[in-house]
Amino acid sequence: MDRRLKKGIYILPSLFTCGNIACGYLSIVSSINGNFSQAAWFLIFAIAFDMTDGRIARFTKTTSEFGVQLDSLGDLISFGLAPSVMMYQLVLNSMGKVGLAIAVLFVVCSALRLAKFNVQAQDGIVCSSFVGLPTPASAGLLISFVLSYELFIASPGQDLTFKTIPILMKNMPIFFKAMPVTVVVLSLLMVSNITYLSFKKMDLSKPKAFRLLVLIIVLLFLIITFPQNIIFILFSLYVISGVLFTGAKYYRAFKQKINFKKRSD
Repeated sequence: MDRRLKKGIYILPSLFTCGNIACGYLSIVSSINGNFSQAAWFLIFAIAFDMTDGRIARFTKTTSEFGVQLDSLGDLISFGLAPSVMMYQLVLNSMGKVGLAIAVLFVVCSALRLAKFNVQAQDGIVCSSFVGLPTPASAGLLISFVLSYELFIASPGQDLTFKTIPILMKNMPIFFKAMPVTVVVLSLLMVSNITYLSFKKMDLSKPKAFRLLVLIIVLLFLIITFPQNIIFILFSLYVISGVLFTGAKYYRAFKQKINFKKRSD
């Protein structure tokens, strides 16, 4: 009985990972059929499965090499291939071979990012931040854009189920035109050395935990009120944050170098 229970516990994280893979595949099918809103929601569920499987494995102490590799394959399907197909069907196919090349670039960079992460994990490298934009975050920006854009298309003639932010919806056509460049930038950020904050090891026992809790409550309220729009804004801010923090880091280092040189002279 104990052996069966232990085997069941080991299988549990993999079931969530398989849920991630299933959602990724269903998203691809939905994109091919032109149902982009459904495709995006499937990937939202994939992100939820991806956030859950690792935590379950760590909580139950059932982490394994098999689970790591399965999770990586699932992420490639759900956060590399599926968003690429979705953006190609919605935006990039009108650009011909250039659009196809951009879609392929996103998949390739996702694979490289995941391979790099796996190598670091095997070498026992534990970092408090991500090196390169995580694939779920890059996919999340595209997913949230599609959800907001689908609302923008529906708004003239349909009653919307969710509230929207007018100024953001007004600029949706501009975001749509910028998507090819955005996909290229996201692809390059995934294989870059730019650091991004990791929330996996956030210590809620610290004195700032109360402020963080208040912030989370406010964000949850905003997401419930304007779900698609706020998710799009949050993912956009996260993508930009890595560039800004890394730029500030290099600027401080450059400034210190200049000051040291002046003192030496």
